[in-house]
Amino acid sequence: MTTYSYSSKLLLLLTFTFFNHCIACHRTDRSALLAFKAGITTDPLGLLESWDHTTDCCREWAGIACDPATGRVVNLTRPGLTSGADFLTDASLVGILSPAIGSLSHLRVLDLSNLKRLTGPIPASLGRLSHLTDLLLSSNDLTGHIPASLSRLRHLRRLFLNSNRLSGRIPPPIFSSKSLIQLALFENQFTGGIPETIGRPEFLEKLDCHANLLTGPIPDNIGSLHRLTHLDLSDNLIRGSIPSSIGNLTSLIVLDLYKNDLTGTIPDSISGMFSLQFCRLSYNRLTGRLPKSIGYLPRIQKLVLENNAISGQIPSSIGGLTTLCDIFLANNRLTGKIPSSIGKLKNLQTLDLARNRISGPIPHEFASLHNLQSLDLCYNPIRFTSLPAWLGEMSIYRLMLSHTGIMGPLPDWLRLASSISSLDLSNNHISGELPFWIGNMTGLTFLNLSRNAIRSTIPNEFKNLAMLMDLDLSYNNFYGPLLPVLAKGVSEALGQYKTLDMSRNEFTGGIDESIGDLVAMEVVEVLDFSYNPLGGRIPESMAKMTALKEVRLANDGLLGEIPDGLLALQELTEFDVSGNQLTGHIPRHEAPLPAVGFSGNAGLCGDPLPPCGL
Repeated sequence: MTTYSYSSKLLLLLTFTFFNHCIACHRTDRSALLAFKAGITTDPLGLLESWDHTTDCCREWAGIACDPATGRVVNLTRPGLTSGADFLTDASLVGILSPAIGSLSHLRVLDLSNLKRLTGPIPASLGRLSHLTDLLLSSNDLTGHIPASLSRLRHLRRLFLNSNRLSGRIPPPIFSSKSLIQLALFENQFTGGIPETIGRPEFLEKLDCHANLLTGPIPDNIGSLHRLTHLDLSDNLIRGSIPSSIGNLTSLIVLDLYKNDLTGTIPDSISGMFSLQFCRLSYNRLTGRLPKSIGYLPRIQKLVLENNAISGQIPSSIGGLTTLCDIFLANNRLTGKIPSSIGKLKNLQTLDLARNRISGPIPHEFASLHNLQSLDLCYNPIRFTSLPAWLGEMSIYRLMLSHTGIMGPLPDWLRLASSISSLDLSNNHISGELPFWIGNMTGLTFLNLSRNAIRSTIPNEFKNLAMLMDLDLSYNNFYGPLLPVLAKGVSEALGQYKTLDMSRNEFTGGIDESIGDLVAMEVVEVLDFSYNPLGGRIPESMAKMTALKEVRLANDGLLGEIPDGLLALQELTEFDVSGNQLTGHIPRHEAPLPAVGFSGNAGLCGDPLPPCGL
């Protein structure tokens, strides 16, 4: 007992001595923090609740860390999003960022990110925080310009001002800090050009300015940023050409210049970016040929060049991109044949060459692409005589071949293609019947056979397509009843129609009265049965289809009245029953439905047609 008692007393004495010698929070810092709290009008989750003038800010205030030797505040971290192994906290603060923060002269880290409703300007006084290494103010509602005073922060390593409403030009001195490693200015309203000083911070690794209003060219000295790994200037108004100096960015992993106004060609120097894994140059006005050097990117995984004006043939060197997983070249002006070397891309999962001027045939080497999941060749003069049988041996998930000149009946190998989820064979010359084995394609969620010459009823096996959600059979010669399509089965999570287009065919037998009670029709948004000799009445059960947005039943030979409640559906924006034999008063509706959608029905009256009884 004596030994235990002595040890306990010694521990108490040491603890008392330690806390008496630990320096308390500096009064200047305490005042600055309380001034910041005073600028906050709403604190729903109590982020600043522990900030009380009667307690020590270094020991008892949440989010505050101090230098134990001086008692000066070095960290102020009160972000809105915090997480741990088993929790996620999403908080907010309403108020302003007080200029008093600038009095925290020893501050190194200021993190007030993701507070959502922090408003007002960034105080110029933050430029006095000469020790600051991290300034994190992202995902708030801050306005105004970036203060030029921030250029004094010589030790700044991370500056995150993204996802606010900041405006004006990016001040050139912001790149003066040679310590800068990460700069995030995206999702604001910055205007003007990218400063020429961009090449100064030699240690810069990540630069993200996407989703602003930046104009002018990309400065040539951007090639000086040899440590840069991520460059995102997408979704701006940047014009001019891609500087050839970009090939000097040998550490770059991500290059995103999507959705700008870039012109000229892709520079040959792109081959110097041997660390590049993601390259997106889509939605610009790039011209010229794909350089042969594009095939010398040893680590590239995703290449997105769609929606430009790139011309010429795809270089055979593209077969050297052995790490490539996805390539998007749609909507350009590419010509010639698809190089057989693409068959060497063993990791390829997506190949999108839609809307070009590429001719066939598809190289048989494609059969080696065992990982290919999505193939889109739509709107190319491939001139298929028939679809290659080896397509049936692949595990393709998405096969898009609209307007490629396919002729004849649907090939038998499709009966074994259970992996296909999306199939688009529209705008071709497919003839014959819809075969019974269509029911074997149980993985289908999207099927478009529109604008062909198919003459057929809907086989009963169609009911097996329990995952199908989008169907377009328009502009064919289908006949017989609609019910086999409407009453198909559904799976637990998928299979209820979102869009259903059966227009411009020869379906008869009316619209089934039970349509609104069928499980597959419960959440349909777009319904088009127009231009069929259906006859009969509009079913009252359609008023139960509450998700309907667009209904087109024009020229269907319909009789009787429009059911009450159908036009009152809250989501309804388009309703066309023109060219029928409907009668009676048009039911009450909130949506501004135009008169043209009711025209050609001599017996209809009421808003938006002339009043009844005239």
